[in-house]
Amino acid sequence: MDDDTMRQQEAETASWNLDQIVTELRASRELTHNIRHQGQIRELPSRKALLGIVEGLCAALFPTHYGRADLNEANIDYFVGHTLNQTLPLLQDQVRKGLLFASDTDDSDERSLAQRASRITSDFASRLPIIRGLLYTDLQAAYQGDPAATSTSEILLCYPGMTAVIYYRIAHALHELGSTLVARLTSDIAHSSTGIDIHPAADIGSHFFIDHGTGVVIGETTVIGQRVRLYQAVTLGAKRFTEGENGVLVKGEPRHPIVEDDVVIYAGATILGRITIGRGSVIGGNVWLTQSVPAGSHVMQAQMRTSTTIQPKSLSERIGQWSI
Repeated sequence: MDDDTMRQQEAETASWNLDQIVTELRASRELTHNIRHQGQIRELPSRKALLGIVEGLCAALFPTHYGRADLNEANIDYFVGHTLNQTLPLLQDQVRKGLLFASDTDDSDERSLAQRASRITSDFASRLPIIRGLLYTDLQAAYQGDPAATSTSEILLCYPGMTAVIYYRIAHALHELGSTLVARLTSDIAHSSTGIDIHPAADIGSHFFIDHGTGVVIGETTVIGQRVRLYQAVTLGAKRFTEGENGVLVKGEPRHPIVEDDVVIYAGATILGRITIGRGSVIGGNVWLTQSVPAGSHVMQAQMRTSTTIQPKSLSERIGQWSI
C-alpha cells in the first residue's frame, strides 16, 4: 500500500467521527438501552462452538453417517470414544458459560458452577445410548411413514425433519438437566439449518416423524405422544398469553397443545392453545383448530367452517381416506 492510499484512508477514517460514535454507543449500552442479563457483562456460549459440538455428538451417535465413511468393525469403537473424548470437554465449557450467564451470583461461585457443569455433562453423556434408542424409533417411523424413503441411511443424510429431531433429542436432554441456554441455542442451530423450530422443553414421545418439515413450529409446553406424524408448516402454538401483575408475560405456563398417540397432522394445520388432540385423530391440511377433539376424530377445513362440535369417526370411515 503506497503513502497516498494510506493518507486517503486516514482522512476518510477521520471524517467518520468515531470518537463520538463510540461514546454514544457506550451510553446506549450502559445507560439508555442496556440489554445485558442482570445488567452485567457475562461470558456467553458460542453458537460456532456448539455447532461443532453437536456435529461431534451426531458423529458419535451415527459414526458411519456423520463421522467417517471409512470406519469398520476394528476401529469404529475407537472413533466413537475419541470423538466423545474431544467433544464432551467442549460441551462442558459451553454448559459452564450458560450457567454463568444465567447465574445471579458473583464470581466467587464460579467454581461451583464449573462443578455443576461437569455433573450435567456427565449425566448427559450417560444418556447418549437412550437418545440413540429414541432416534432409532424415529428413523423407523420415517422409513415406515414415507413411501419415498429407500433406506434409513437416506433419511439420516437427506431428511431435514430427521436432522431437526436429532438436534431436538440432544437439546431436550440438556434442557432437562438444567442447561437451558445451551439447549435453546442448539435448537436454534437446527432451526437455522432446517427451517423447523422445536423448543427443547417440548415433550415428544418415540416414533416421531416430521415429513418434509419446512415451517414446522412446536412450542415450549407442547406434549406429543408416540407414533405421531407431522407434515410441513404445522404449528403447535399458543392461543393467548397470561400477563402477571406487572404486565410481564407469565413464563412457563402450559399454553401449547397436547397431541396424543397415533395422530397425523397434515400440511399447514395450525393448532393453538392448551387443547388435546385425541388418540388416533387425523387433522387435515390448513385446518385452524382451537378446541379439543376426541379420540378418532377426522378434522378437515369444510367441517371447521360448518360445525361447532367435532365428532369422532369410526375406524372404517377413517381407513384409506388420507394419504400424501
